[in-house]
Amino acid sequence: MFTGTAGPSKVTAAHLQRRALLYVRQSSLKQVLHNTESAIRQCDLRGKAIALGWAADQITVIDIDQGQSGASAADREGFGQLVADVSLGRAGIVLGLECSRLARNSADWHQLLELCAMTGTLICDEDGLYDPRTFNDRLLLGMKGQMSEAELHFIKVRLRGGQLSKARRGELIMPLPVGLVYDGAHHVILDPDTAVRGALAHLFTTFEATGSATACVKAFRTAGLLFPWRHLKGPHKGELDWKPLAHHAVLRVLHNPRYAGAFTYGRHGQRTLPGGKTVTTQLPREQWVSFIPGAHPGYITLDQYEANLARLQANSAAHGLERRSGPPREGPALLQGIIVCGRCGLKMTVRYHHRRGTEVPTYMCQRDGIENGRPVCATIPGQDLDRAIGQLLIDTLTPLTVEAALQVSAELEHRAADADRLRAAHVERAHYLADLARRRYLAVDPANRLVADTLEADWNTALRALNQAQESYEKARHEGTGHLTDAQKARINQLVTDLPALWNDPDTPQRERKRIARLLLTDVTLTRTSDTITAHLRFPGGDHTTLTLPTPKPIGEQRKTPANIVAAVDDLLDDHTSGEIADILNRRGLTSSTGESFHRHIVDHIIRAHRLRSRRQRLREAGMLTLAETAAAHGVCNDTIKAWRRAGIVGGQRYNDKGEYLYTPPDTDEPPDRPKIGRPPKSS
Repeated sequence: MFTGTAGPSKVTAAHLQRRALLYVRQSSLKQVLHNTESAIRQCDLRGKAIALGWAADQITVIDIDQGQSGASAADREGFGQLVADVSLGRAGIVLGLECSRLARNSADWHQLLELCAMTGTLICDEDGLYDPRTFNDRLLLGMKGQMSEAELHFIKVRLRGGQLSKARRGELIMPLPVGLVYDGAHHVILDPDTAVRGALAHLFTTFEATGSATACVKAFRTAGLLFPWRHLKGPHKGELDWKPLAHHAVLRVLHNPRYAGAFTYGRHGQRTLPGGKTVTTQLPREQWVSFIPGAHPGYITLDQYEANLARLQANSAAHGLERRSGPPREGPALLQGIIVCGRCGLKMTVRYHHRRGTEVPTYMCQRDGIENGRPVCATIPGQDLDRAIGQLLIDTLTPLTVEAALQVSAELEHRAADADRLRAAHVERAHYLADLARRRYLAVDPANRLVADTLEADWNTALRALNQAQESYEKARHEGTGHLTDAQKARINQLVTDLPALWNDPDTPQRERKRIARLLLTDVTLTRTSDTITAHLRFPGGDHTTLTLPTPKPIGEQRKTPANIVAAVDDLLDDHTSGEIADILNRRGLTSSTGESFHRHIVDHIIRAHRLRSRRQRLREAGMLTLAETAAAHGVCNDTIKAWRRAGIVGGQRYNDKGEYLYTPPDTDEPPDRPKIGRPPKSS
């Protein structure tokens, strides 16, 4: 029976008219399943409520928060229901085995006490009956709430301390990324599945060759390769599956030091925002709880892991102003990402503009101008500069072309063989799954149609997956995706004998030229004066060299027609039309200021731009007449003059390429022998 002092006197008729709320909670599902005695003790509080005067049908058991922690009321629907009933005055008493069952958070506990005091609701636990409206009871309940919160803290500290102790020794059992598994002795080993190991090894090899996470995704997709992953939740939790490689998966693999054989703990920190949202941030290495290199086998070395991180950081576009290089892009600017302003020392950017249908780069130092509204620090045309530095790189690479060609050929052959093995492993895995589904179907009792139908459907699904895998594999082999073609091998061999032609080949991706430049150059510092551009090139070994180029002429001067061309056009206008002059200049091997072959429109532009006298003006100054003037002088129509010119009676000279003529003035002393113009006489 009830043993609290002066307990029954606190229960009034008003309390008994309202319901009794019995709150039952255990912190985890494991406790719910195995610690059943606690649940029995909590439910036995019904007897206390009956002993205090409540009828059995007035007692409401709230047990929907089973398996929920009492550290917060955010996700506890049952506690929310209890608070709502108390605030609405529907509850006469709240029963719990101890205050920690109701709440382990002081804010939630004192909120409940305040509501109970306002509505006159009693609180009962295993020790006694309390009225929050009285000072002594409220003081005692407050102390119990504080002790409950402190107890939660001590529990967490003990658990956390043991976890950290194991983590510092590298013995903590943690979920492993795909490709690493625990053996029977809880030692970390590489996944025994050769397909999984091959996929991860191929990813690291591809990143080392391409230097970009996006390029890895494109390479896998082009080759038709899949990447492994494990289900983290759901009915297939822990099972291995395959899907196309995604960009975030590449970054997750490259950033994880477990693949380098290092045990780590505490790489990420978490903090809770006022709204209850948890924010995860990545911590610097010096703040990690544990970092133990060489703790288990890995796919790469720690040095390779560090190099991959450095390359990703260099590729990133969000690492502040001190970033000196960026990933090689597709644009034609050879020095993109490694060029530095010689005036202020800041990194220069690239701006492109079109000239004669091609993109031409211009290197600009404009960061200070953008941030502080000042004029652009430096603007340097990049076309001639890139050409000169490219020639320097060709001269530097020429002694190494044989070794480079052999390395490239071996690397491409290795990558092609890896891709082919991965596709073959995917087909073999599909064979195994189809055979497994077949054995399961054949092992079932045919009379059990409910199970047999499901297993038959699984078998059909596995067979379809097998057919798709075989078709993809055969298609890849037919298209040569997994092997070097003869054209590719010939292109590699060409590198040995004709590197300049390969460098200047339009089919060579600009990204590859930039990668070569970054292998040979640390950075390039540019300085421009009124008449020269100076480029200081620094190499990784510490050597350096300097190139000095003349400042390109303004575009107006570059497009200005040379004086010898203008003089030639002026001389030829005395006897030729624009089209004829263009043919003569082309036969002489001359070109326009833009490097194009001449045609009549270019010649007409030169005549207008340099204000040369046109051929018509020259002929008119020589006294020649127009068609109308000639017809009026002879007293005939225009068509007659044209006929006379064709017959050689009247002289004329063509003054343009449209077939228009000027005519020789008539001789007034001897009129022309005019032929009869008209129809021929009828024969009799």
